[in-house]
Amino acid sequence: MRVKGGYTNYGESIGILMLDTVFPRLPGDIGNASTYGFPVRYKVVRGASPDKIMGDAPDLALLQPFIEAAQELEREGVKAITTSCGFLTPFQKELARTVNIPVFTSGLLLVPLVRTMLNPDRAIAVLTERAQHLNERHFNGAGWSARDIPVIVKGLKPDAVFPTVFIGNRPELDSDILREEMTEMARSVMAEHPEVGAIVLECTNMGPFSAAIRAAAGVPVFGINNLIEMLYYSVNPPRFPVTALE
Repeated sequence: MRVKGGYTNYGESIGILMLDTVFPRLPGDIGNASTYGFPVRYKVVRGASPDKIMGDAPDLALLQPFIEAAQELEREGVKAITTSCGFLTPFQKELARTVNIPVFTSGLLLVPLVRTMLNPDRAIAVLTERAQHLNERHFNGAGWSARDIPVIVKGLKPDAVFPTVFIGNRPELDSDILREEMTEMARSVMAEHPEVGAIVLECTNMGPFSAAIRAAAGVPVFGINNLIEMLYYSVNPPRFPVTALE
């Protein structure tokens, strides 16, 4: 068998563009490599702090650094690229246009698929840290509009600890407090909107609490980790034994 080289490292099919942060990343978070059953490759975009991303739109001055980092990942041999923040969907088209491999910036790209799965009478809730900033720019970047797919955007309560850790970029966290806040958030959205049939997590830091959210809400929970696994197996299809037809 002939094997083609050209890279220094191998076996890292998924490249992840990371914000420049110091907060802890629990198993289930996109920035914790143990989240996945396969190797991933990380690249930090220096200067891309959470406060520059999580507004009405990401800081345009960061677009070129993200493009350059994506191109570096492609040159290093990854087969698909994602990012560590769902608020980066306004960069989706530009990033995809500048590389020759799939790019998926956010779990928000799942919304049209989830909409197709659901009974038309059921709704989709999008959980996020800053509901007041999640808008059509982000939805359009993910390839859809709230005019066509109405969603219920649910943010954390004003005094929540969660944003102070992940947007505030704190070097420590209490996972018990964060789990309780996410559970409360899930219960709240279901009490306010019993028509919700599925939840999509915009925030990649919510991944560690997806099981708690599912238990509290009683509906399927989708997020960036689902997309990462789907893309991994699309570029690394499982091999099945060929058996004789009976």
